[in-house]
Amino acid sequence: MFGVVAALALAVIMTWPLAAGFGTYGRTRLVDADGMYAIWNVSWVAHTLTSDPRQLFDANIFYPHGSTLAFSELNIVAGVVGIPGWLITQNALVAHNSALLFAFCTSVIGAWLLARRLTGSPSAALVTAVVFGFCPYFFSHTAHIQLLIAGGIPLSLLMMHRLADDPGNRKGIALGLMIAAQALACAYYGIFAGLMVGYAALFLALSRGLWRNRRYWIALVLGAGVSVLCVVPFFMPFLDLQEGGFRRTIEDSLRFSANLASYLASSAHAHRWLLKLSASIGRWGEVLFPGLVATVLGLAGMWLAGLKPRPPDPLHPGRNDRETVLLYGSLGVLVLWASFGPKAGLYTALYHAIPLFSFLRAPSRFGVIIPLILGLFAALAIARLPGRRQSAAAVIVAVLALLELNTAPFPWYQTAPFPRAYLMLAKLPRGPVAEFPFYGERIAYHLHTNYMLFSTAHWQPLLNGYSDYIPSDFRQNAGVLNWFPSTESFALLKQYRVRYIGIHWDMFGPAAQDIRERLEPFTPYLRELASDRRMTLYEIAEFP
Repeated sequence: MFGVVAALALAVIMTWPLAAGFGTYGRTRLVDADGMYAIWNVSWVAHTLTSDPRQLFDANIFYPHGSTLAFSELNIVAGVVGIPGWLITQNALVAHNSALLFAFCTSVIGAWLLARRLTGSPSAALVTAVVFGFCPYFFSHTAHIQLLIAGGIPLSLLMMHRLADDPGNRKGIALGLMIAAQALACAYYGIFAGLMVGYAALFLALSRGLWRNRRYWIALVLGAGVSVLCVVPFFMPFLDLQEGGFRRTIEDSLRFSANLASYLASSAHAHRWLLKLSASIGRWGEVLFPGLVATVLGLAGMWLAGLKPRPPDPLHPGRNDRETVLLYGSLGVLVLWASFGPKAGLYTALYHAIPLFSFLRAPSRFGVIIPLILGLFAALAIARLPGRRQSAAAVIVAVLALLELNTAPFPWYQTAPFPRAYLMLAKLPRGPVAEFPFYGERIAYHLHTNYMLFSTAHWQPLLNGYSDYIPSDFRQNAGVLNWFPSTESFALLKQYRVRYIGIHWDMFGPAAQDIRERLEPFTPYLRELASDRRMTLYEIAEFP
């Protein structure tokens, strides 16, 4: 319990001032479309799981399409974590921010548990927890809740080590459940965890002679089966989407591959000088610098433990420094190689060998594993120190790492109160809603996330929407609705049986007066329900 409280306290400090504005702070600027999408996503899952779970996949965007939650990451775990906050406050930001703090906490705890088992030192494991749990990569992805929930990666590896130390069916089931939980939190990390566990299973089978152990293989097969059974029901809508033509090509991965500049980019205050160096090398598309403490101490720990491993300890039978260095050192080489994408070769081989890779497009995200591996090696270095010196060194290094990785005060943004019209819309009979301006150009599609965030106040079905997958009819219709109000746009609203329209005068900017004048001929067909300086909500009484 103390560890959980400590992890939560560190998460609050490192993400400050999020906790001070828990119901109003978030990544909610116009340029933070992914941030608003994540808030909507988490609250939709929390809302439907507590009201009508049968509607989980039929999210309220891109009306009248079904299974629209599967147009992007599901965020099932984040939504489940957000349930208490949602039920208590009905505030989407509270639900989302609960999941965000959970993400940091579980990454810290998962890394600590794995390092403790591999090093036999709870104090040395603290360094791994800090180095991985608060690495710059996570702070660069605060708008992507799924990319923050990574605690299942070290926990899956921990379950693999427990199984290898003493094979058994229960441990196989625990391993399968952990990989499934990580997959339902983030598809990318679920695949990463599965690949890493698979590699570790083969490595340990050879290094320990477990390839002759029948219980070992039965437990692994059982774990794989449990994982698949848990994930498949949530994966089926993606298969339907793939049959509809949505898949990532190997060429799509090129622009989301890591380069040397990526591994020198960081979001921490102490690393600002590195950004200049990174920019001089090339354009970075991902933030992957693990930190100086992690790099220096990690490489030192790998060298020390590899050349002069500690003698076996009967109190920690699973501890084997040389095995740890060989396993995680080779894993580090592989994930680093894969992060450089198709041009480096390994990612191309994985893409063609594993069908799931057709849904992924960012090889650079393999880089999230590097801080975990360096953190494990750093813990190995500290674990070599005797008694009190070890504990003192662990605390000092952990504090130095926290100071180095610090981003506080993090630039969260105060979310403006939602237009009051939505309070009325939430009480009205269910009907499709169209919000205007209806952004019709591809470059502006992400602005529809404003309306998705607003919809958490009413949950009516939206003609608007934004996601990884954009339906073809939306693309066609957006061009027509972009010119609302017009005879053609009203004809399209009639075709989709739209009942309510919201016109956001503040979003039209200087063009608002022109929109008011063009709307005049259509006002006899509209019933005004609510209005203020920001927006007017209408019900369509009849169509022109």
